[in-house]
Amino acid sequence: MNLTLFNKMEQTVNVGLIGTRFMGRAHSNAYLQASRFFDLPITPVLHTACGRDPDRLSHFVRHQGWKRGQSSIEKLVEDEEVQLIDICTPNNLHMPIAVAAAKAGKHVLCEKPLARNVREAENMYRAASEAGITHMMVSNYRFLPAIKLARKLIDEGKIGKIRHFDATYYQDWLVDPAFPWGWRNDAESSGSGAHGDMNAHTVDLARYLVGEFEAVNGLQKTFIEHRPLSGGQRPGKVTTDDATMFFSRFQNGAIGSFKVSRFASGRKNFLRLEIYGSEGSLVFNLERLNELQYFSLQDDPQYQGYRNILVTDSCHSYISAWWPPGHTLGWEHAFVHQVKALMEGIAGDSKVSPDFYDGLKCQEVLDAVINSTQKGTWVEIKSAYNDANA
Repeated sequence: MNLTLFNKMEQTVNVGLIGTRFMGRAHSNAYLQASRFFDLPITPVLHTACGRDPDRLSHFVRHQGWKRGQSSIEKLVEDEEVQLIDICTPNNLHMPIAVAAAKAGKHVLCEKPLARNVREAENMYRAASEAGITHMMVSNYRFLPAIKLARKLIDEGKIGKIRHFDATYYQDWLVDPAFPWGWRNDAESSGSGAHGDMNAHTVDLARYLVGEFEAVNGLQKTFIEHRPLSGGQRPGKVTTDDATMFFSRFQNGAIGSFKVSRFASGRKNFLRLEIYGSEGSLVFNLERLNELQYFSLQDDPQYQGYRNILVTDSCHSYISAWWPPGHTLGWEHAFVHQVKALMEGIAGDSKVSPDFYDGLKCQEVLDAVINSTQKGTWVEIKSAYNDANA
């Protein structure tokens, strides 16, 4: 077991990335930018990118700055020069790749949702823990300065005891019935649709900001049951949800509501969180990700109202490494900040967050919601793991 798996002499860690599409590009940019803007203890090296399509892989390697390409996942995982495996594949490949990488002694970064179901997530967490490697789930919104400030205000008691957590995450890319069938429409490949893809974010943020879930009660809907396949074949059957809504009870007594949909016309990537406490409230909108709204009952009633905090000053998380105050950050910066945390964890042989434990706890909630929709009743969150196991 090697607990300091990186190139000590060069202070680098060689990355092997699996997946060359949207997330592969986002991660590639993050590795490049993290060491340029932050004083990292070790530097990520874009060593090998892995993909199935030779032409796409060649283009990706050339344009994203990777040293070389590899078409075999197995060979990449076994490559002795690679120390960190980054998984940006469809969800059905997360578990087998992560387990193989952990057994090979590689650190692992995996996109959310961690797995298709709790059983797979448990296997991943167990393998990573037994191997003693650094493991991390991608939950990039945790690393936005506004979310970090929200957590700070909550921890300091600025909004008092939390009563409500309301999350809405809307997109519209599946509104057109002619939009082609893809792996996210297939439960075998993805586990679930909008629920696993989007509620993986909102559930993780709820755990990060509010606490553990106690029970859930959900509703799911598939609006378009068949979509055209490429090549003019017969329509493909959609076996995942287009929209999911659920209520929740938290262990600390708070209640929550969660709504996700890919059928919200006009919404491209609309994520809004509202958190109401006994002493105030917070509102975050991803479309205005450099801002956090804060209301305090402690303010003079004459001047009470939401204050809009622009989180671009050097006192806010990560900002001192970037631009002068008021020069805003973008969506991609959250990935850079997560890479920073990952490199610090690998170099210091220390726990990072969110890790596979967080991914497992998130998956327990996601699975319970699906179970609830099938039973038509409240479902309690039951787990063989708790904070003592983390």
